[in-house]
Amino acid sequence: MAYELYYWPDIQGRGEFVRLALEQAGAPYVDVGREQGAESVIRALKEASHTRLSFAAPFLKDGDLVVGQTAAILFYLAPRIGVAPEGEADRLWAHQIQLTIADLVAEAHDTHHPIDFMQYYEDQKPEAARRAKFFREARIPKFLRWLEDAIAGGEGGSGWLIGETPTYADLSAFQAVDGLAYAFPKATAHALEETPRLTALADRVRDLPNIAAYLKSPRRIPRNNEGIFRHYPELDGG
Repeated sequence: MAYELYYWPDIQGRGEFVRLALEQAGAPYVDVGREQGAESVIRALKEASHTRLSFAAPFLKDGDLVVGQTAAILFYLAPRIGVAPEGEADRLWAHQIQLTIADLVAEAHDTHHPIDFMQYYEDQKPEAARRAKFFREARIPKFLRWLEDAIAGGEGGSGWLIGETPTYADLSAFQAVDGLAYAFPKATAHALEETPRLTALADRVRDLPNIAAYLKSPRRIPRNNEGIFRHYPELDGG
C-alpha cells in the first residue's frame, strides 16, 4: 500500500522534507496535493470522521493512521522505509536534529512575514528588513555551525550526521542548506565557508542516486517565492 502525503501542490515547504525521505527510500507514495489539487488537502484537513485531525499540512496517511507535523511524520515514517538510524538513542538524536531544523525553517519564514502571516510581504517590509538582518548575521551562522559540529561529532568520521549511512537527518540538513542558499545566497555562502563538513554533506546528499534522479524530475517543485524560503534580494543585504 502506498503512503499518502498531503501537502500543497505548488511549494516545496515543509512537505519537501518528507518527500526527500520517501524518494531516497524508493518508497511508494501518492503526493495527493500534486495529483488531485489543493482542494483535496483542504477536504482532508476538514475530515470530520477522523478525531485526530492534523492542525495543518503536511500530514501522512498510512492506512487508517494519520500523522501530522513534519518531525513527527519522519519519526514515524523513517524507520519503516529504511532511512532512520538504528537504536533508540540515535533515533532520538535524529529527531532532535529534525526539530532543530524545524526551528530554522520557522525563523527563515518569519524573515519575510515577521508581523502577520496573513499580510503580504510588501505590507511589512521595514519589519522584514530588520528581522532578516539579524537572521542572516546571527542565526544562519549559528544553525549551520551547530550542524557542522553535529557532523564532526558523529562516530567513525563518516561525514554523515549519524552512523555510516545517510539518514533522514542528512536529507533534511541538505534541504535546509539548499533553501537558505536560495533565499539568502550571499549570507549562506559566507556561512558555509566556515562549515566545510556541512557543505560536503549537502553535496553528497545531492549526489545520492535516488535524490539526484528526484531533483532532476518534475516531482521536485522548483523554488519560488510562495513558500518558506523566498528570495528577496533586499533581505540578503543587497
